[in-house]
Amino acid sequence: MIMLKDIKVENKKDLKSELLVLGRFKQTKAKNLISILSSLDKDKVSEAMSIDLSEGQAGDYLLVSGSDSYKRIMVYNLGDKDKLTNDKMREFGSKLYSLANSKKIKSMAIDTKSFSMSTNDKTQSMVEGLVLGSYLFDDYKSKKNEKSYLTSVLLMGKVDQSIVKKATVIGQSVCFARDLGNHPANILTPTYLANESKRISKAKNMKCKVIDVSKFEKMGLGSFYGVARGAKEPAKMIIVEYNGGSKSQKPIALVGKGLTFDTGGISLKPPARMDEMKFDMCGSATVMGVMNAVSILQPKLNIVFAIGSTENMPGSDAQRPGDIVTAYNGKTIEVLNTDAEGRLVLADVLSYVNKNYKPSYMVDFATLTGAVLVALGHRASGLMGNDDKLINKIKKSSKATDEKVWELPLWPEYSRDIKGKYADIQNLGKAGAGTITAGAFLKEFVGDTPWCHLDIAGTAWGPKEPGYQPKIGATGVAVRLIYHLIEN
Repeated sequence: MIMLKDIKVENKKDLKSELLVLGRFKQTKAKNLISILSSLDKDKVSEAMSIDLSEGQAGDYLLVSGSDSYKRIMVYNLGDKDKLTNDKMREFGSKLYSLANSKKIKSMAIDTKSFSMSTNDKTQSMVEGLVLGSYLFDDYKSKKNEKSYLTSVLLMGKVDQSIVKKATVIGQSVCFARDLGNHPANILTPTYLANESKRISKAKNMKCKVIDVSKFEKMGLGSFYGVARGAKEPAKMIIVEYNGGSKSQKPIALVGKGLTFDTGGISLKPPARMDEMKFDMCGSATVMGVMNAVSILQPKLNIVFAIGSTENMPGSDAQRPGDIVTAYNGKTIEVLNTDAEGRLVLADVLSYVNKNYKPSYMVDFATLTGAVLVALGHRASGLMGNDDKLINKIKKSSKATDEKVWELPLWPEYSRDIKGKYADIQNLGKAGAGTITAGAFLKEFVGDTPWCHLDIAGTAWGPKEPGYQPKIGATGVAVRLIYHLIEN
């Protein structure tokens, strides 16, 4: 749930707010701190500035009583200006929200000049931080432990209102993706994801198609159907088309793994931490987060959002280790382990999208392997692909948004490791490198289309830093990264 929803730009001199926040860098002189406020009680600011913050740590602050216009004034230490990054701005925004809310402040004004928000990227980062820092998920608690007080933020100074709107929407879309990940599996089912997709697609230039599991066999979605067979909840393939560009423009395709709960199937997982397998749909949450942002911001692009959603359950009709299934593109697959199910779902969704929409490029998102945590921990998502140009674009967006990725190789040797004994390919590699062989498996279903795979099993939940990440639960990973990618 997003606690902060109202962020505006305002330059009026007669503003009133419960809290005025002034940023101070190590290099800032007190006399230069006030930029646009004629009604400000400068004596109070001088009182705050009389205590030297220049040698303190970034995040230190002083709070003093204010004036008629501002009940309280905060001087916030930003550290060394030469070391200011976009990600630090994001963290500052998050901390400011938490500070103000903890002091039961309802309205806050930020002097953007003193925070060095003169560039669009700094403004966007600050606003994203404010929104992301306001996130709280307590939907299922009968007694709410935290309360939202801060509901309004004014950005005072020369900043672009359109950038503020964009950053607010992107931040809210990340929070929406977090919500999806945090809902329990008895609530968030494939049908729930389908209904949310239908709701979003009521926006301009969007339409939604939901394909029920009852049609999978007839359509040739044998790989997806094999996973879905054991579940009582009906599986769905969800396709949302966004047509904001010209008719001649090929669409971008974004594909998400939507395993709303993963027991491992017949290859049953151990019980410890199995509850976290509600997060196995976070790839679909990323896709839907971007979908939400697109529905509001309406970029001049054509995009196909595709989700394969099911539970992986050990039901009486569940597939068995050793079963052989036929994917949408005609390849046969030997299922050696039913817990390597995400790649089986994505195989059909990728090949379906590739054949029917002929996208300019495809990117898929999946909590695919535990091996990626061994390689990268919670610090970065694993990146693989068949197109260097697309890989480099994602790396560039990763750097711009501070959502870290790390490229892993997809050499031909890894494709040989998934060659099947009794079928074309098998769903497990033969000799380690589990994250890479999973990527090599997916590569079999994208044809010649430029494609990248992001394994987000280490980043979709678990990270405790940077500071704008929630303390527990889903992170909404890659929503910011991918929106930057499609815009650039």
